[in-house]
Amino acid sequence: MAVSLNDEKRRMIGERLADLQSFQNLIISNDQKLIKACPYNDVRERLQNMLQDDQKNLGIIETVIVQYGIQVEPSAATKTFTQQFEQMMSGDEFTFYQKLIHHELMKHGQAMSGITIHKAAQKVGADIEVAIAPLNTVNFEGRAHQEQLKGMLEQVGVREMTGQDADQGLWARVQDAIAALSGVAGSVVTQNTDKQDMNIQTLIRLDHNKVNTIFTEIGATKDPQKLQEYFGQLYKDLLTHAQAEEELVYPKVRPFYGDGDTQELYDEQAEMKRMLDQIRSLDPNSNADEFRSRIKDLMDVVGDHIRQEESTLFAAIDKNCSTEQKEQMATEFKAAKSRIQQEMTV
Repeated sequence: MAVSLNDEKRRMIGERLADLQSFQNLIISNDQKLIKACPYNDVRERLQNMLQDDQKNLGIIETVIVQYGIQVEPSAATKTFTQQFEQMMSGDEFTFYQKLIHHELMKHGQAMSGITIHKAAQKVGADIEVAIAPLNTVNFEGRAHQEQLKGMLEQVGVREMTGQDADQGLWARVQDAIAALSGVAGSVVTQNTDKQDMNIQTLIRLDHNKVNTIFTEIGATKDPQKLQEYFGQLYKDLLTHAQAEEELVYPKVRPFYGDGDTQELYDEQAEMKRMLDQIRSLDPNSNADEFRSRIKDLMDVVGDHIRQEESTLFAAIDKNCSTEQKEQMATEFKAAKSRIQQEMTV
């Protein structure tokens, strides 16, 4: 029996990531509603800063989903909830304070969802942990926002009831200190991981790191079910990566990288695809030795390809492309991968 490419645990994590993206879009929409409705200048300024963070964090989540490699729709429950929440926050039945409470609860749920995804990844595969690692920055900033929102709720609640500012007690000062520290640290990491700062070499290297991790996982297990699971992900990741490079990267680099060297990259990936299809036809339950032997051969071919890209190709891109061109190529590469992944699920 040919190896299966589908794994329910990985699909479920993909759905949770899609939920996370849906909720992040909802948080951004709610940031904007709260800013528009906010009657207090100091609170509005904090909300505007949060909006900027949340927009950056949406870019990180989008990158993580593409690196994860499995495109899934958000759950039906999430779709229903987001519609209902949007309607609730657009109405006039809640005070600004009450809307701010629901926003803080949403931030809490988003942070817990990110943490849960990380915990699930630890049980399913190290390659998933590699792909979703940037979520740490989203979770970190979400926690900082929660602390800031608690201080804002304290002020807004007292103002709505008394028309005066709350006293800045010890608890409020501690909240502000934690929020400031977390926010600065989180923002530093986020800025270094933001989609706008990520060039094409960084995205390709992230793919390479994930593939190398899957090869390590395959080499460390004798469980046929795990072999099928890891190879299924490897198959999808390598084909998606190769197609996106051949559509976008190689045509752009050929003028300065040279016809011969560029064609070598195409040829290596053609050989890789042939080997992937051969391995896919094997059953690791009955052909474990041959399966492992073919995987070893594939690893050698992929390893040579990675070394060429990360040495001479990356150097050529640095020499001939501006920062803006490398970032634009990264944006287009990510979009191409997302489209290819969606086509694979049809």
